Parts: sequence; C-alpha cells; structure tokens
Amino acid sequence: MRFGWVLAILALAAPGLRAEDCNNTPAYSTCEMAFELSATEAVAHPHPYASVELRVEFRSPRRRTYALPGYWDGGRRMVVRFAPTEEGQWDYLVNSNIAGWDGKTGSFTAAASPSPGFILPANVHHWQYTEKSSAGLFQPHLWLGANELLFGGMDDAAFRAMADARAAQKFTHVRGYVLAGSFGAPFAGGEPNLDYFRRLDARVRYLNQKGLIADLVLAGGAGTVTKLFPTWQERKRFVRFVAGRYAAMNVTWEAVDQFEDYPDGRALVQEIGAALKEADPYEHPRTSGAHVTSAVLLDDKWQTFAQHGTTDSNVNAVEHQLYAVPFVSTAVGRAPTDSDAAAFRHSLWNATMDGQYLTCSAANEANAKAAKAWADFMGDTRYWELEPYFDVDGGRALALEDTEYVVYVERPGPVELSVEKHSYDVFWMNPADGTLTPVKKKFSGDHFTGEPPDRSHDWVLHVVREGHLSGMNRSYKFESREIVLQEIEANTPKVPFVIEQPSGDISKSKLAPYSAKLTRETRATRTMWWLWMGDVAADHQGYRVLATGQKGQMTIPTDLAKNFPAVLHLRLYGMNANGKVYEADSGLQINP
Repeated sequence: MRFGWVLAILALAAPGLRAEDCNNTPAYSTCEMAFELSATEAVAHPHPYASVELRVEFRSPRRRTYALPGYWDGGRRMVVRFAPTEEGQWDYLVNSNIAGWDGKTGSFTAAASPSPGFILPANVHHWQYTEKSSAGLFQPHLWLGANELLFGGMDDAAFRAMADARAAQKFTHVRGYVLAGSFGAPFAGGEPNLDYFRRLDARVRYLNQKGLIADLVLAGGAGTVTKLFPTWQERKRFVRFVAGRYAAMNVTWEAVDQFEDYPDGRALVQEIGAALKEADPYEHPRTSGAHVTSAVLLDDKWQTFAQHGTTDSNVNAVEHQLYAVPFVSTAVGRAPTDSDAAAFRHSLWNATMDGQYLTCSAANEANAKAAKAWADFMGDTRYWELEPYFDVDGGRALALEDTEYVVYVERPGPVELSVEKHSYDVFWMNPADGTLTPVKKKFSGDHFTGEPPDRSHDWVLHVVREGHLSGMNRSYKFESREIVLQEIEANTPKVPFVIEQPSGDISKSKLAPYSAKLTRETRATRTMWWLWMGDVAADHQGYRVLATGQKGQMTIPTDLAKNFPAVLHLRLYGMNANGKVYEADSGLQINP
C-alpha cells in the first residue's frame, strides 16, 4: 500500500473533493467522497466511466486498510462510497490517473455504531458477524433468503411492499439481479444507465435499513455478461463499477445466476470472482449460481461459500461432507411442485437436514408462513453449531451432540434417536405454522423412541437439554466443539461398492447407462446417497455432476469438455446411513 504520511496529516484537498461529508459517519454506514473533473480534464476524458481510474485507500484507527474503487456517477462526477468499520480517525490516500487528484491525503472521524457489521463464514459451515456484541462475543447469523430476482425492475410500490413483507416474515436476505434483460437497458452504448443504478442504490439501502442483506447476482440469464461485455477488460470495468457502488453496503456477491449457461463458464466466473475479490476490501461472501452446484468451482479459490441449485440430497448431503465452506440452497420453492405447501416444506426441511442455509422462493402465503416458522424455530437453537447427524431411524437429523437434536420426520411414524445419556425436554413442532407440542414427561436415557402427535403431516422433533442450552446461550461461542471434515475412504478393499457401469467408452450424444453395485451389505449400507462426478482434465472445465442415485442413465453435460474424443475421470461418491463417504474412480473415453 502507498501510505507515506505521518499521523499528523495536513489534508490536501483535491479540487471538488468533499471529504468532510464522511465526518461523524457511524461505523458500517455509508458516506461518499465526490470528485469533479475540471473542464480541461473533462476534455481529456470525454467518457469517464471507461477512462478515469480512481481508488481511495482508507486506513483505520487500528491500521487496517480498505482500498475502494471510484465509480462514475454522471457528467464530470466520480464518487468513492465508503463505510468505516470502527470509530475514530480514518486517514485516506487518493490514487488516480487524474494528476490533480493523485496522491492527495486527508482524514475524517467516524462515529461508534451498534451494528454487528457484515457477515463472513465461520465454524466451517456457518456464518457470523464481523463485530462483537457489547458482551465481547461474536454473533452468529441465520441465513434465510428470499428469491426476488427481479427486484431491481419492480415499480417502487411493489418493491417496498415486498421488502416490508420479507422483513416481517423473518427473512434476512433478498436475492436479485444487478443486470437482466427484463430491466431494459442498464447499460447502453457501453456506459451504465445511471437512473437505473441510482434506483438500485436506493433499493439496496432500503433492504439494509430493514435488516435485509442484498444478495447481488451480477447478471441473470444465459449469456448476459458476455453479450453486454464481450471483452475481459469491459467485464472487469463493470465489476469494479458494481463493487464501487455496493461494497460499502451490506451485500453478498454472486458472479452469475447459473455458470453452466456460459461457454467456458468456469474461466468466466473465476475472472469475475477474482475481480470482486480485488475490488471489495470488505470481503463480502462470494459465490456463483449454478443449475446444480458451484462447489465444483471451489478449487479455483475465489469462492467463500458454495451454492446449490438443486434439491437433490444426493448432491447436497454428500457435498456437505466434502467441503469446508457454508452451503446455501437457492432451489427451495423454485420447482413447480413447490407451490404445494407440503412439497415446499419437504424441500425446506430436507435442505436443512443436508446442512444447508436457505434462499427460497416463497411465492404464496402458506410457504412464507412455513419459512417464518423455520426461522422462529431455528433461531431458538444453536444453529451455528448444528451438523447433520446420522444415528436416527424414521427421520433425518441435525445435532449438537450432548446438547440438542433436531429431527425432520417427513413421513410420520416411529422415530428412534440415539443421544448422549442425559435428561432432555422433548417437543414436536408443526412446520406449517410453528406450533409447538411439548411432551409432558422428560426423557432420560440414551435412546429416544417416539411418534409425532398425529400422522396427518410432517413434523419436526426437538430433543434438547434446556437447562444446559440456556447456560450455553449466554455466550455465542463458536468453539464449543471442533467440526472436523471426515477423510473420504478411497482404499478399494474398504469401499463397499464398485462402479458396474459405464464400463467402456461412452458418447456425448447418447444416454449412458450407469450403476453401482454393493459388494458388502451392512446395516449402514441399507440407505445410501450416490453422487456421480466427472471431469476432463485436459480442457480445464472442472468437475460436473453427471448423475445421482445408484443406477440410471446419464447425459454428458455439453460444457464438460471443449474437444472430443476426451478422457473422462469418473468419480463416484457413496455415503452410507452413518454419514461415512466412500469414493470409487474409473477412467473412460467420451466420443463425439
């Protein structure tokens, strides 16, 4: 960093720069520093969006540095939008290709704020805020998002009604596009439509004021990014423009809605992700949308969490055991069948049992009510420590072992649950409306058996040491237990299955039969999740999900390779009823 000043700074104001507008800004609130091009500079830069380079480096009282890009805001005006993260004196340094601005320094004072800050991944699969509470403790974050992809194009009244409703329904995120074809022309003639972006500014700010984080998808629709910005230089300029406008707000980033819709999509989102990482000093969470999973892109090191676009637990539950990042599902409520209230709840709670956080499409009142019931229930647990738990029959479970167990019973019937030996309170929750039915008699022991109050719908079982949990909840400790990812068993003699098909060459133009054969049947293999993955290393497109389940017919994704014939590395993951994951591999050729 180019900080060359001493603490006693004599501010050297650039022409048109109003640094005093940042004085007394509360931490995690935004302020703007405006720069005006002179008449001579404007002649030299008739299109400031494309040619003016501006970055301001801010240094905090604790000597942390945040470098933010400026963005064009019409005419001769450039703006740097900033949010201080702590109270006290902040120093800044201007870097620019405008000689009158470059090297200027100054300072301002930020005020204290009760804000918990922004969010970041924590505890392997979970989330926390950046700032500690008044008790000196980091606070967990419960991610419940609403898919409102077109919120940037709504009329004002519809947008505010949506935002107000989602906040009241306990959602904590709203997900939507920055760019989409249905919004008209956010970019025209190579420059941003500033009326659109100023309206989007106000909407992101309004969501934040309502306690909602804006999950910004940079572009929706197949090919939108590459159609609008054919060259990498144009795409990077766009990313810097968006980061300059929104990085100081409470947001998360998503490169595109579904990366598989782009030729060479892996390389494209890697470029976008790297540009976001460079332009956003607050390090807001980053991912890409996907038809199936963005976890296949984690090796590229720019994502900080993964997103699932499928409700298939063969993908979601297995990947949760493979990767040390949080997962967010955007698939709940997006299937046509999810307009049915029961189908929506099944998707919602099975995703939860897969270990995912949720961004759902709650398109009707019943679904929104079920999402609110989920938020109310999970908010009363130590959700930031719950992990998938497998010692259960009759349902699927999460647990903080020795403290609480949450079991989803999709098909009501007998439930058997092994627990640490203690006394527990037991509750049944109706996931349609959140109604709790306590079991009057405490349970003591290490093997709970029971049935829901009736068999008319699905239920959630909560087995909890209430006194112990109350004591723990005086603190938001994130280290009350260590979450360790298991080692995948790939030693062939210990893997209880083999790949039976495909056994020879396959064609990308034909369906390919696939099957796995159990070679050792045990109580643990009575239930198996199967995930078939493949990649063509020579073409650098990364892994793709080829199929799920024990057998069927797979279609080779068109984006798996650039050139055919190609050598496919086929990888099969099988997870048993105890949560143990095994891997089998084979190699074969894909013909045209």
